[in-house]
Amino acid sequence: MEASAQPFIVGVRFSKVGKIYHFDASQLQDLKLGDVVVVETSRGWQLGEVAHLVSDPTPPPDGVWKQVDRRATPRDLLLRQTWQQREVEVMVSCRARAAELRLDGVKIVASEYSFDGTRLSILFSTESEEKVDLKSLRQDMQRLYNHTQVELRQIGPRDVAKIIGGMGACGLESRCCSKFLTDFSSISIRMAKEQGISLTPSEITGMCGRLRCCLIYEYEQYVTARQELPKKNKRVVTPQGEGKVIDVYPLREAVLVELPEVGYREFTKAEIQPAEELENFQKKAQNPCSGPGGEGCACGKDGAPKAE
Repeated sequence: MEASAQPFIVGVRFSKVGKIYHFDASQLQDLKLGDVVVVETSRGWQLGEVAHLVSDPTPPPDGVWKQVDRRATPRDLLLRQTWQQREVEVMVSCRARAAELRLDGVKIVASEYSFDGTRLSILFSTESEEKVDLKSLRQDMQRLYNHTQVELRQIGPRDVAKIIGGMGACGLESRCCSKFLTDFSSISIRMAKEQGISLTPSEITGMCGRLRCCLIYEYEQYVTARQELPKKNKRVVTPQGEGKVIDVYPLREAVLVELPEVGYREFTKAEIQPAEELENFQKKAQNPCSGPGGEGCACGKDGAPKAE
């Protein structure tokens, strides 16, 4: 019995800097990178760009991939552009209505039509963690745009920064989230501590008010490098004598050592040796019978030669 043919899976992206979702394009074997396709998603019919051709696909949890419906036509592209031109109008109307309803803690960020205009998603964020009742706002927007199905969708502060864009705190013209980040990693204060970054809020907080995404970029390199270097206040032996580690430079693979009567000197990893390890090695060299019971040597437990 012949094995079933391998499905032709493609990765589709719906925005310039967005997640890639996998679809089965077995009916369109001639698809190439950059082609625009029509697919059905949980938010209605959408146009997406083929960003990846999956050579060895892993089956999804439910065992079934959604199908690519067809390659987009010029009419499809024009239809999407028509609806996109109305998204700013929707956002302005929704902001005005939210102000009338005195929803002060609610910020209307953007609106998104499906490419055929059958669904309208209004994206919002809130200043507090408490749930906000937006039933009246949704009903008002549904009456105003009764030709489509209206949905209010809450997004987090990082997604807000991604949509709005702007210059990063580091001076780059575009924020990382708007330029290339497709997923937001979990960031912790430990990452800043590990890299020796100042914990001043302005130094580690991004424009979204959360810890900066870039704290994770070099974190693994710092962790790996620190594992191979002695910690602060440890005693080490250097070519200029024994001293105490004052600071560690992970990326340079070096440490700053305070030497008696010499001062501060920097040494690389290859130039130093932990003082404790050296002392233990010297003790073993001077007393080879220090093991329990004198095992492996030519004398007994009390140091006397073993009887033949």
